[in-house]
Parts: sequence; C-alpha cells; structure tokens
Amino acid sequence: MLFSLHNKKAAITGAGSGIGLAIAQVFAQQGAEVYILDLNEASAQAAVQSILDQGGKASAYACDVSNQPQVKAVFQEIGTLDILVNNAGIAHIGNAENTSEADFDRVMNINVKGVYNCLHAAIPLMKAKGGGVILNMASIAATIGIPDRLAYSTAKGAVLSMTLATARDYLKQNIRCNCISPARVHTPFVDGFLSKNYPGQEAEMFDKLAKTQPIGRMAKPSEVAYLALYLCSEEAGFITGCDYPLDGGFTRLNN
Repeated sequence: MLFSLHNKKAAITGAGSGIGLAIAQVFAQQGAEVYILDLNEASAQAAVQSILDQGGKASAYACDVSNQPQVKAVFQEIGTLDILVNNAGIAHIGNAENTSEADFDRVMNINVKGVYNCLHAAIPLMKAKGGGVILNMASIAATIGIPDRLAYSTAKGAVLSMTLATARDYLKQNIRCNCISPARVHTPFVDGFLSKNYPGQEAEMFDKLAKTQPIGRMAKPSEVAYLALYLCSEEAGFITGCDYPLDGGFTRLNN
C-alpha cells in the first residue's frame, strides 16, 4: 500500500479538532498508532473515539505545549516515536501598535516555544529508534505580508526557521524535517471567528475570505492531511528542509 504508516507511532499536537484532527484520522487510516495531544482533554478523547470507531489505534493526552515539563512527561509516557506533527497553535489579529505584550507573549509561547518544546522532547526518542520524521505547521504568513498579523506572522516565520535548522542539525541521525504553509483552511476556528466578529454576516464574510485564494475557496482540512501523509511517509524519504505552500495560488498568483 502506498503511503503506508503501518507500525509507525505518530504524535500530533492540537489534534482535537481542525487540521490536527484530519491529520490524525488520515494517519490512523494508513495504519499509524496515533497519539493525540491537545489542551482540551474532551476534544482529544472525542478525536480518539472517532479513530477507534474506524478500527484505528489512538490515545489521548491533555497537554499544554507551552509547558515544557508537561510536554516532557507526555513524550516520556509515549516512549517511542517515529513521527511528530507540530500542529498546535493559536491565531491573533493585530499590528505592532495594538498588539499587547501579553498577547504577543501568548502567541510566542504556544506557536514558537510549543514547537521547540515538542522537538526537544521528541528528537531523543527518534534518535533512539534510528530516525524519524518531523512535520511543522507553518503558514503563508511566514513568507508574505498579511495585514494585521504581526504576532502570528512572526511566530510562523520562526516555525519555518526552526524547520530548516532542525533538518540541518539531524541529517546524520536520519531525521527528516519539513513544514506545510497553508493559506486559509475551513476549520471550526473560522466558523467561530466569523460568528463572533460578524454576527448575521457569516455567509457574506466567509465568501469574501474564501475568494482571497485565487482558486476561489478555502482548503479542506483533509487536503492538508493528505500532504502531511505524503511528507511523513517513506515515499517522501528524499525530502527534508522544505516548506510546502498549500495555498490555492495565494503566494504566487495573487496580483
């Protein structure tokens, strides 16, 4: 079977919903034993149940990725690892003037330190097994200017740089590291954002946001998951240190 993950153990952060959940479900379908890490334990448990109902293997862990002792404890409990997907993250809207220090620190702690914490805890497990694959979730905001996304863009730029640094540092340990940079993806977060900020105008604003992608729509979480599957499979064994825009033409075709 192409893109098989049989006998692979995969930890996925922020996998209680959205993109992380889609990745967990696809990985489990392809035979991986999936470890779902999420701040919301109820969401993590529900995600696990959705995988178990389809005959897959999964376990849930309540985990705040910004808390290093907590992250280390979870990975020590997992014990062995083949794949790490650093997906957990938060969004933020604001520029240099109206972004508070507290909000900036919160975005950095989760979106940047959270990735570092998981790398710090997972890489020794991969080295012990003789190799592994790391996939980080960056964003097109890492490489192009998006209005009112100062903290978020800064954080995702750091994730892209950590991807390159990690790929370089662990070449000889047989650990590959890549990242995906999505544009807008239709997740529950988008629906919640629209209902909170544009009550009564959800459909109109959704259509407006969707059309900012030249392809004319937002990505589906499953489309991100399928690219993640490829990059974490043996078929992508020659790929490391790469960033993959998954953006409906946003980066190159938006004139």
